[in-house]
Amino acid sequence: MFLTLTLFSLNRKKMNLKSERRGIHVDQSELLCKKGCGYYGNPAWQGFCSKCWREEYHKARQKQIQEDWELAERLQREEEEAYASSQSTQGAQSLTFSKFEEKKTNEKTRKVTTVKKFFTASSRTGAKKAEIQEAKAPSPSINRQASIETDRVSKEFIEFLKTYHKPGQDIYKQCKLFLDTMNHKRDLSIEEQSECAQDFYQNVAEKLQTRWKVPPEKVEKAMDQIEKYIMTRQYKYVFCPETTDDEKKDLAVQKRIRALHWVTPQMLCVPVNEEIPEVSDMVVKAITDIIEMDSKRVPRDKLACITKCSKHIFNAIKITKNEPASADDFLPTLIYIVLKGNPPRLQSNIQYITRFCNPSRLMTGEDGYYFTNLCCAVAFIEKLDAQSLNLSQEDFDRFMTGQTSPKKQEPDSFSPDVCLGVKQMYKNLDLLSQLNERQERIVNEAKKLEKDLIDWTDGITKEVQDIVEKYPLEIKPKNQALAAIDSENVENDKLPPPLQPQVYAG
Repeated sequence: MFLTLTLFSLNRKKMNLKSERRGIHVDQSELLCKKGCGYYGNPAWQGFCSKCWREEYHKARQKQIQEDWELAERLQREEEEAYASSQSTQGAQSLTFSKFEEKKTNEKTRKVTTVKKFFTASSRTGAKKAEIQEAKAPSPSINRQASIETDRVSKEFIEFLKTYHKPGQDIYKQCKLFLDTMNHKRDLSIEEQSECAQDFYQNVAEKLQTRWKVPPEKVEKAMDQIEKYIMTRQYKYVFCPETTDDEKKDLAVQKRIRALHWVTPQMLCVPVNEEIPEVSDMVVKAITDIIEMDSKRVPRDKLACITKCSKHIFNAIKITKNEPASADDFLPTLIYIVLKGNPPRLQSNIQYITRFCNPSRLMTGEDGYYFTNLCCAVAFIEKLDAQSLNLSQEDFDRFMTGQTSPKKQEPDSFSPDVCLGVKQMYKNLDLLSQLNERQERIVNEAKKLEKDLIDWTDGITKEVQDIVEKYPLEIKPKNQALAAIDSENVENDKLPPPLQPQVYAG
């Protein structure tokens, strides 16, 4: 179930030359099992339904078992040939031969045990007594898990089984044995635990119909109660386990949806008018239901949240268009609801439903149809690009990086019935968008100015350094000060005495 998504390829409608409307279209054939059995497929099952996937899975498992046996036999022949070769050169001792036989037997037993342990079918009912007794011993983890909800579900399950009399006792024993076995197989991968649960569902349903002759309508109710009982107790261990990358996928999808917060209903061609109060209430309820899915423990309850969300979507479309909604209207609206709600742990919930839900619910009925569409919506969101929204790659990149946002609706284009508060809100949003663009321009210009100043400073510094290197500064010693002409010749006797005034007779 860790296989990649290959079924749900989302085809876009061809754009009408006279209209800009572009829709998201998925044919009904793309939602069905690719083997053509008529049931709904599932991305975790590589496009197969539960029944066909199990057939393919068992074929692959039998092929793997056969290959492992052939490998074991080949290794055994190589060991025998190597031993025979060593015998011809060294001479065999009886003790050595017995040790080799013992070693060969132990190696063969170990390989067979490893293969059987890896491919053990969880539907096996005839377990060893020692294993059953060990599994029946209550573990501390199970005791710690007991909670008010678990006790309530257990009491409800016991009361429900009383109406089945003798089959009810057998069903309860089978469920207890399954829980003990699952508790004993905590080291298995989540895929193997899922296979155990699917085998258990199939075996119990067959026994209800064939051995206990329970009517089909009561079989469905019984399977719902069985799923509720065992998955309430197993939820803590099998939902988003640490051994998987479910949490990593949750964070990736959440980050992706946050980056797509700018996507508008017009871009997805969503036929829903949220200005109508009744439609707006339906949208809010749909978002609430898809978010509430994470709070449920039972796969059937999570599916019920998806179904309620989808029905609110159909009602919103019907009120807006005054006609029943089509599949082409439903899927883009579901995508819009997921983008607007950003449900927590979306991928973990989808994986949990796929792994541990009663497979009959995912193969047929409205639950299976709505769940398949949700998988399509998530796949579309993960692969959404500029072409999907009829945008240029430049605009798409700017919107994704937050550099700008799509232009809001002008207040003048509103109908007269729209209240002043809505008009003012869009006017304020437009002003904020303009301020954001101005702020971005100022920041860009400031960064450019800073860069220019740094470049100018670096250039001047380099020029000064070049001049200094080319014309180095030489500092000469300081010269002695010259004596004044009219000063007394005290320190220097070599100078003539100062001139004296002479008197001439006239």
